[in-house]
Amino acid sequence: MYFLLFYEKAPAYAERQIPWQTAHREHVMAAATQGALLLAGSLENPTDGSALLIFRADTSAVAEAFALADPYVIQGVISRWWIRPWDVVAGSLVHANAETPKK
Repeated sequence: MYFLLFYEKAPAYAERQIPWQTAHREHVMAAATQGALLLAGSLENPTDGSALLIFRADTSAVAEAFALADPYVIQGVISRWWIRPWDVVAGSLVHANAETPKK
């Protein structure tokens, strides 16, 4: 199953994120290396302070645990976040790895 983690960045996030950027990126890379995090990045055009992370896991708990441990969330760089399940029916990633990564 796929889960979308939406981030809404706090006002003045560009300045606020600087002290936590390295720790946040390490957190992102660790989740990607473990296999549950497939893609992550800020949304562009317009650059409105939104970001999207795509997880593949058995439950939304994986995405929720990621957000709760993210330095950006802990330090208030992210003002709001939410998770939505995504019912993917087609695409190259759907059949690339038929088994869901373990938690």
